[in-house]
Amino acid sequence: MTVRLLLADDQELIRTALAALLDLEPDFEVVAQVGRGDEVVAAAERERPDVALLDVEMPGLDGLAAAAVLAGRVPDCRVVILTTFGRAGYLRRAMEAGAVGFVVKDAPAEALADAIRRVARGERVVDPALAAATLAAGASPLTARERDVLNASRSGASVAEIAGKLFLSEGTVRNYLSAAIAKTGTQNRMEALRVADDRGWL
Repeated sequence: MTVRLLLADDQELIRTALAALLDLEPDFEVVAQVGRGDEVVAAAERERPDVALLDVEMPGLDGLAAAAVLAGRVPDCRVVILTTFGRAGYLRRAMEAGAVGFVVKDAPAEALADAIRRVARGERVVDPALAAATLAAGASPLTARERDVLNASRSGASVAEIAGKLFLSEGTVRNYLSAAIAKTGTQNRMEALRVADDRGWL
């Protein structure tokens, strides 16, 4: 049985190198490559791959959001998140989005090939060290709105600018920021943003 693969990564060098590597496997065929998250579903609907390898950080739509859309639109395509970011929060969010595999990019090529074959057979495959870290870290304490406000503050935007962007009052924005700062155990919103990023909560 040939496993048909879709690769999604915004770094062309990595994507083409990965495609060349996987095409060397006798039972793999790379049928589609895209560089943006918002191109994933259309490519999957067109090519009907068995497995999609999605990077987390992509323009248009991140890999976790793309995985969730893919699960609804092309349910026969099984998703593996392939990323340089081995963050515990990412793994939890990937599983919630319907991904059945999570492999870090510095894994050996044989480990990736094995993960793809196992996922294609219907198994779930997760980097063991990351699985342990995820269990230890617990779920994200941030609400959806707290995440929105932290993300909106990423560029150093003022409270007024965040309020305008998210259609909230300035007082509500301050409350969400205060809650996020308290939940991350930090002193200000930029520290809260860094901690939440590091833990894969955003």
